[in-house]
Amino acid sequence: MVITEYVIQNWALILVLLGFATSLISTVFLDKKTVFRMYALITEVLILSILVFAEFYPAERNGLSGVRPFLIAVRYSATPFIVAQIIYTVIKKQKWHIFIPAILLTVIDFLSIPTGIVFRLDETGTMKRGPLGLLPYAVVGLYCILLVVLMLRNSSKQSTEIIPIVYFCFAFFSGIIMPFLIGKNYAQLFCVTIAISMFVYYVFSILLVTKKDPLTGLLNRQAYYSDISNEPEEISALISIDMNGLKLINDNEGHMAGDKAISTIASCFLRAAKRKQQVYRVGGDEFVVVCRKVTEKEVIELTKRIHEQVNATPYSCSVGYSYSSDGKKTIDELQRQSDENMYAEKQLYYKENKKCAR
Repeated sequence: MVITEYVIQNWALILVLLGFATSLISTVFLDKKTVFRMYALITEVLILSILVFAEFYPAERNGLSGVRPFLIAVRYSATPFIVAQIIYTVIKKQKWHIFIPAILLTVIDFLSIPTGIVFRLDETGTMKRGPLGLLPYAVVGLYCILLVVLMLRNSSKQSTEIIPIVYFCFAFFSGIIMPFLIGKNYAQLFCVTIAISMFVYYVFSILLVTKKDPLTGLLNRQAYYSDISNEPEEISALISIDMNGLKLINDNEGHMAGDKAISTIASCFLRAAKRKQQVYRVGGDEFVVVCRKVTEKEVIELTKRIHEQVNATPYSCSVGYSYSSDGKKTIDELQRQSDENMYAEKQLYYKENKKCAR
């Protein structure tokens, strides 16, 4: 039976999509809009797999050949739509305009049925590319590049986020290259490639959420204690940061204003930090930067960048650091010294500004 053949050919895809859908039921880490869009993506991939099967099924049996051009147009159009849907799902505040190139390509693909501008079928039923035969791949490629750029722009630039993005990039760009390497057979692998990539990225995202502070997007206190226990001898310096005047903001303007202040200065820390410098929120307005295998000059430059970034906002912070030139200082020693230096700077700030240390 046809259904049996479809299930046999797509059993791995079905299992992945079922697992993906089941995990979304119990997730508490994603908002309802994102979950809905992921369900839509799962449905789209499943439908595309059915259409791809339907396209190659009659091709192999020389039946229903009149439907093939329509199914090819759908397949060519669905691929960029799915990548656009992924962008729409994983990138926050993304507008529906992201689908416009995919819509225009769909029009061109269906115009190709009578004109052959993108593809055509010869007398033997073999698909041939038309003058615009590479256009669907170009559109998908541009979408993939946009997806990578947006994911990097919205990430914290920390290795914990870069690694899954690199995996995602590899999976998607393989979808552009593989058809040229293995031919039409890759069309039947595309859906499972997309499904596995999205599911793996979803798992990465959930793991990241457990390590990230929801307000600022920085790594949280749990991640801090986990990371400093991992190869502590490589930690060259700790930087302690404390916001000045948060209690005053909360008392006079409300806690929403306080949250805005915290998220604003957290963004400053992320912009200031470079490679081997990871930023953590370890308390209400308390932050730590862990620096691995860096020079003291790099640490001093980082503290200057932090002050420069924060001074460009309505807020201020106190910063202190400790450095171990030989890597022999314990984490407790580094933490104590950086806290002492930070509190010394805080006292100076309040003394110069004639404010109470609140």
